[in-house]
Amino acid sequence: MYTALFLCSAILLMGFTMSCQIAGASATAIPDPAVDAPLALSKGEQSAVLAGGCFWGVEAVFEHVKGVSLSKSGYAGGTARTANYEKVSMGTTGHAEAVQVTYDPSQVTYGQLLKVFFSVAHNPTELNRQGPDTGPQYRSAIFYANEEQKRIANAYIAQLDKANVFGKKIVTQVVPLETFHEAEAYHQDYLVKHPDQPYIVINDLPKVENLKKHHPGLYKEQ
Repeated sequence: MYTALFLCSAILLMGFTMSCQIAGASATAIPDPAVDAPLALSKGEQSAVLAGGCFWGVEAVFEHVKGVSLSKSGYAGGTARTANYEKVSMGTTGHAEAVQVTYDPSQVTYGQLLKVFFSVAHNPTELNRQGPDTGPQYRSAIFYANEEQKRIANAYIAQLDKANVFGKKIVTQVVPLETFHEAEAYHQDYLVKHPDQPYIVINDLPKVENLKKHHPGLYKEQ
């Protein structure tokens, strides 16, 4: 992410801001999931763990989704021993930068969260990279907590691939969640704390704007 920050800062100084802004502002209109859990009849608390590149932007998007009470950056896919930013950044730990989304299933469904994930939070057709960030730690992944989440995720990916929504095959992994490890404190609410940082301006703020623009029924002010 820091390499990407320096790269995009250099691009800004060179005057090629438009190309970076277009890359950061992309969004894809996608259908609702044909297979989903119904809205719960009473309030509750469930969680989803999703990985889609740098966790700063994914976390920021879900903080603005109706029914989400907490969006937390962290690591999933590796062991506790290697769950720190310095080691994960090497790309050899098995971890992906991930976000744990805590939500009320009476207000938003798991499938609706996946719709946001696929349409505005990241590009699910990029393998082991996301925008300017490269490496397996930036892979697209859904870490399911139970068989229902697995069923909904696999069905939605098949639905989107069959409709050729993205023009390319989705490479998102659907894998069981072993453990989610919370990231260091300085990564939490990073967009809120650093809204003027070039990396955030170019890559992440457009994602939040696209959520508001394309999914107004799911958007909430923070």
